[in-house]
Amino acid sequence: MEDVAFKTDSGAGAADWTNIQKASVDFRRHLHQRPELPWQEEQTATTIRASLDRLGIAWTQCAGTGTIARLAQNAPGQHIGLRADIDALPINEASTHDHVSTHEGCMHACGHDGHSAALMSTAAWLKAHESELPGPVTLIFQPAEEGGHGAKKMIEGGALEGLDAIYGWHNWPAIPFGKAVCPDGAVMAGNGTFRISLKGSGGHASQPENARDPVLAAAAVTMALQQIIARRITPQNAAVVSVTSIDAPSGETVIPDSAQLAGSIRIANPDDRARIDAMITEIATAQAAAYGVEAKVELFPRYDATINDAAAAGIMRDAIAADLGNAWLYEELPVPIMASEDFSYYLKEIPGAFALIGADDGNGHHEPCHSPRYDFNDRLLPIVTRIYARLAGAPLPEQSTSQHD
Repeated sequence: MEDVAFKTDSGAGAADWTNIQKASVDFRRHLHQRPELPWQEEQTATTIRASLDRLGIAWTQCAGTGTIARLAQNAPGQHIGLRADIDALPINEASTHDHVSTHEGCMHACGHDGHSAALMSTAAWLKAHESELPGPVTLIFQPAEEGGHGAKKMIEGGALEGLDAIYGWHNWPAIPFGKAVCPDGAVMAGNGTFRISLKGSGGHASQPENARDPVLAAAAVTMALQQIIARRITPQNAAVVSVTSIDAPSGETVIPDSAQLAGSIRIANPDDRARIDAMITEIATAQAAAYGVEAKVELFPRYDATINDAAAAGIMRDAIAADLGNAWLYEELPVPIMASEDFSYYLKEIPGAFALIGADDGNGHHEPCHSPRYDFNDRLLPIVTRIYARLAGAPLPEQSTSQHD
């Protein structure tokens, strides 16, 4: 492994802040070149743990490739947790920067490399000021956020033991750099997926009367499912039902025996999940029957909505405003956004808050998350390090503001 580990000096003054921020960029780009899929983050975990060792921060393994590090464990104040996710996505990178992914078919297309680097930068700064922290701090490097329920496994492994509150964030290219959102209540939606198998009776395309056409039924089910949002969910509750694939392979003159649909739901109100799932089953079954076709519906709940505790969100908003200024709130972005996050698992257990912090600085960081052209904006690293340091009650480097990074 290349030496990208962090170091701190005993004084931890302005020069050390500069060194930490330089190291955080190097660390982020090192991770970007070596992405790993959920539950496969072995090399990433090794890099994280080696850096913690170099910093003199004790850590424990959790949920396999997850890592928990703790600071100031005997401090009397509130015990907070700070979280980063570490996994990547099965996407071929289409960027041309120097730190492009070297792993075919895998890239950090959501910025988890940056989230990890910001938390490691925070670890370095907090370690240098550990004796000044008012309360204990737990650093959570979590695997498998991308659909792998990594937060759930980290909780089962003890990641939240002793914590009073937890904080996290996500870079967001749809928000301008220098802006952010951190509302009371839901900030990101819950999600789930569904699969509908339609069993008909195939035949010759010239004799549809002798067949029971699953393709026609699939089209009818697809159209009918759109009525869930249009007519059966109140407009005040944000929700999405999307059919994302129809698969009925056959020849041009052959009506197939079967067809399959698949799709996704998004919900802001957790109470809507059961209602929408029931309606998907009801509608698919009834529509298929109208065409003489049988329907089998499978429902797969994924993540619940990420719902901020109001008091914790207020604390995080104060930390954001202290760095970005009083005009930090990006009011043009409706919340909750309909993307999902497994940070929701933590917020179901203890108070906490999750923020979306803007990445688009006009220099190519507008590409959306999960795009093959996406790249994390390194200018966010010192900003988030300061926000996290404020949440932990650590002193900050003098004359260090986001405008100077």
